[in-house]
Amino acid sequence: MKPNFTLRLRVFNLNCWGIPYLSKHRADRVKRLGDFLNMESFDLALLEEVWSEQDFQDLRQKLLPTYPAAHYFRSGIIGSGLCVFSKHPIQEFTQHVFTLNGYPYMIHHGDWFCGKAVGLLVLHLSGLVLNAYVTHLHAEYNRQKDVYLAHRVAQAWELAQFIHHTSKKADMVLLCGDLNLHPKDLGCRLLKEWTGLCDAYLETRDFKAVSGLYISCKTFKTTTGHDPHSGTPLSDHEALMATLCVRHSPPQHTSSPSHGPAERSALISVLREAWTELDQGMAQALWWATITGYVIGLGLLLLALLCALAVGGGIREVVILLWTPSVGLVLGAGAVYLFHVQEAKGLCRARAELQHVLGRAREAQDLSPESQPALQPGRQEGDRAEEQ
Repeated sequence: MKPNFTLRLRVFNLNCWGIPYLSKHRADRVKRLGDFLNMESFDLALLEEVWSEQDFQDLRQKLLPTYPAAHYFRSGIIGSGLCVFSKHPIQEFTQHVFTLNGYPYMIHHGDWFCGKAVGLLVLHLSGLVLNAYVTHLHAEYNRQKDVYLAHRVAQAWELAQFIHHTSKKADMVLLCGDLNLHPKDLGCRLLKEWTGLCDAYLETRDFKAVSGLYISCKTFKTTTGHDPHSGTPLSDHEALMATLCVRHSPPQHTSSPSHGPAERSALISVLREAWTELDQGMAQALWWATITGYVIGLGLLLLALLCALAVGGGIREVVILLWTPSVGLVLGAGAVYLFHVQEAKGLCRARAELQHVLGRAREAQDLSPESQPALQPGRQEGDRAEEQ
């Protein structure tokens, strides 16, 4: 790498609010988004909530001269809504679909029907390997009474684990998307502590990179309700635009992530907090599974009683009237039971991973030189050993 090496990377991210038949002025906004991206010519444009694959195809056709590489991440019933357009060739791509993503009976929210996921792109830029991730976590509908908190924490942990295990060969790591998290929220803190990533808005100096590289955020802009060129909104969300600069950094000036006592203590604290949240979520899932189990038993007893009445020549009208709702009760409760059992297992798996990482972090803290008691002046190592 040349001593005067410098790489400039312009990145665009937007939640497009592209719900077919529901989002207002969707076709017009998609058209204007394509015009805007062509005009700005970013290195990377990462989008969320492009729920219609036809919208992606329309954008791809329009952006092809400026962004020759593109990919749409497919998952779930409706789709992940994630796609990316790149000025540079995409070397590899893959994705991970989150295990938990809301409740199927919360139809008015609709998150369960979407395959919320994280997509990974690997780019080679000037001899460096860039891992670019795009994601969309579960929405937060009520901050005071967030019934989806455990799911979003589990998603944040899966996202952190995916980045942790897939970025080992990368020189640079970039995460974009709609996290539905505030900077101080548990999911955001968990993600940052475990991956070492920094917030481009709050911490514009140092980003995750290998030794010998220095990454800084030179510009960071958002739209303020309007398209910078046409004056009308591109979405119900604001777009983010950042200019990242990567340059060579001498080893003695390299800012590498610290693993001192303070950092380990912060990691242990957020891991413990996340473990507690997942444990509470698992207890809630098991409670619902138990309740629906009782409902299934009650429904089966009712069906048995109706069968006995029918065989014994009871009132056939009553049997016919109650048979269909009884079957529906058993089938509905059975579906809810199976879902909450699956939910409990997903939370249990994430909790077990957290427990293991938490244990390893505690061991590292106990074995660190900083945690060992210091010798008092004039005392010998043998004197301390005798007192133990």
